[in-house]
Formats: sequence, structure tokens, C-alpha cells
Amino acid sequence: MTDLFSKFDPLIQQRETLLATGVTDPYNLVMEKVISPTVAICNGRETILLGTYNYMGMTFDPDVIAAGKDALDKFGAGTTGSRVLNGTYQGHKECEEALKEFYAMEHAMVFSTGYQANLGIISTIAGKGDYVILDIDSHASIYDGCAMGNAEIVAFRHNDVEALEKRLKRLPPEAGKLVVLEGVYSMLGDVAPLKEMIRVSKEAGAMVLVDEAHSMGFIGENGRGVAEAQGVIDDVDFIIGTFSKSVGTVGGFCVSNHPKFEILRLVCRPYVFTASLPPSVVATAATSIRKLMHGSNKRAHLWENSKVLHKGLRDLGFTLGTVEAQSAIIAVIMPDLEKGAMMWEALLDEGLYVNLARPPATPANMTLLRCSLCAEHSIEQVGEILGRFERAGKRIGIIG
Repeated sequence: MTDLFSKFDPLIQQRETLLATGVTDPYNLVMEKVISPTVAICNGRETILLGTYNYMGMTFDPDVIAAGKDALDKFGAGTTGSRVLNGTYQGHKECEEALKEFYAMEHAMVFSTGYQANLGIISTIAGKGDYVILDIDSHASIYDGCAMGNAEIVAFRHNDVEALEKRLKRLPPEAGKLVVLEGVYSMLGDVAPLKEMIRVSKEAGAMVLVDEAHSMGFIGENGRGVAEAQGVIDDVDFIIGTFSKSVGTVGGFCVSNHPKFEILRLVCRPYVFTASLPPSVVATAATSIRKLMHGSNKRAHLWENSKVLHKGLRDLGFTLGTVEAQSAIIAVIMPDLEKGAMMWEALLDEGLYVNLARPPATPANMTLLRCSLCAEHSIEQVGEILGRFERAGKRIGIIG
């Protein structure tokens, strides 16, 4: 009998080799208690959180928590049904109304996860015979949406406008084309040149979908993302986002002005065949989204945090994924997986949690420590973070 797990043998061996060095398993951390958006108890000690994507710090917002508790009391723990059957409660409609108001768009559709939003929208609107043109560093959910829809995948070099334009010109002019971009790419924290990319996409007759998961709430005058910041939000056909980053809970969504958008509720399989979000979750999401509309002070503070941390790490001698701060994500490049795991553990020993990212999830086979800042980090905490990076980096030999 063929062992269907054989394909994973190289990864199993890599993991066993790494753990044999005595390093703590970086993918098995347990947070014993979460004290605030920026502090938790990990391994029995107080730890600064620098890897949670809780960009706007909404997880402990009193109004958000109160809304969730109230909905839990009034509507119970779950819906036990799909949105197209018994799973649409008043809170789901209110959440979609909040999204429409936040983005100033006509339509909004809430999914149970951000992954499902990409999976559902892409697989439904781009099918067999259509083309999805995407950045080679696109998120796994984007690739999976292409595979599920059976569309032809055409990848282009990361953030390369000319490469995108060349790919588009090679496609049949009459074919259905969907260009999928991300506002902020989650591994390096770099921003896409959406203005130029959307221009060449529209010139080629393609529709455009932008995933703003890592920019919604933070980037742009109103927190609508990179498309807003670059002045092209009205040229985007679909915006995908998630509630598990700036919104501070769980779920996903798509907003659009397309006049036929509502038919997706009947034909999008991940929407039709998945139980809807619990009432408490959509209540927290709607409350958070409405508060994010007035989050300009938080956005300004988060930008300051990002610039200070980026410059501080660079001045210490660390190699970073971007020349300057472009988002709330700062990627610290490691020499290899073993050194990266050692540095991750040393930081944890210092009372600092970051994400250890490794191939194949990372571009160019890089191992990196991914730092994601929060608007609730104080400037004093940013100083503490730099001190802990310096001590850990010198102990492991990453910096001199």
C-alpha cells in the first residue's frame, strides 16, 4: 500500500533535524493568558506581542467586547446554518452595512474566514477558459481560489508592472481576465504599485481584485487600504479583506460596486455551503469597523511606531525586507532556518514574540522573522523591543 504521507517526508525530516538541535518548536507556542493587544503570558512569562496582526488593537476595545457579549446573550452561540438558509441574522446584515459604509460601496458579502473570501470570489468569477493573472508572491488562498475555479493561472514577477503588462498582452483579447493583486504583501510587508498595475489591467480589458487584508484599517486616509492611498479605489472591481487583522476578530468579506454582485450569494460555493459566523462575531466586527472609520489618530501612531522600529532595527545592523517602512509589517531576514529558529527562541527568552516564517511560504527561499506592529504599542514598548532584538541578535551572532 502506498503511504499517502510519503510526500511529506522531507518536511518531517527537516523538522526533526531542527528540533534535534534543542531549539523550541516555533510553531507550537501556547499563549496561556492574553493581557492586552500587546502583552500576553507565554511559557509562564510576560511577553510583548509583535506577531499578531492586531494592527489597530481592537481585540480588547470595550465597545467591541460589549457588542459581542450582548449578541451572545440575545442570539446564542452560533447560527448552525448557511447564510442562504437559516444563517443570516440581523447582525450579519448590520456587518455588511458597516462594510458598505466603510468603503462607500454598493455591495458587501461576509464570509466565515478571509481565506474563504478569496477562495469563494476568485473561484466563482474566474472559471474554466478564463485567466487569472496574479503576482507570483500571492497568498495561498488566492492560488487555491484559482485552482478551485479551474481558471488558467498566469503569474508575473513580484510587483513588476512591466511583467504584468507583458503577460496581459499575450492573452486572447476576448478571454475573461481577472488580475489579482495585494495591497500589502504579508511576508516582506511591501506595498504594491497598484496605480500603475490597475491602469495596465484596465487597458487590457481585465477586471481587478485587490486583497487589502494587511492594509484595511491602517493605510489610506480613511483606512480603506493601499488602493485608497494611491487614489485608485474607484477603479477596483472587487476588494477582499479579513476581520482577523485590523478588525480584531475572525471572518472575511468582499465589497464591490458591480451591478450583478448579489448573484454571488447563490453561486459562490464557499458562501453557500459554509455555516455563517456566530452572532457575537459579526457584532464585534460591525462595531470595530464603525470605530475604524474614526481611527486617524491610531493610524498616525502606528505609522510612527513602524518608522521608529524599522530605522532602529536597520541601525542595529539587521537586514530588513524593505528599504524603509511601508506598512505595519517589518521582516527581519535570517541567514537560514536554523539561525532563524535560534533567534526566534532567543527573542522569546527575552520576552518578545515574533513570527518565524520559512519556505515555501516565503519568497526566494528566505527565512525571516516577521514583526507586525500594533497601534496600541507604546513608544516605550518599541524601545524595549529594539533592546531585546539587540541582545538576542548579539547572543546568536546575527549582528555584531
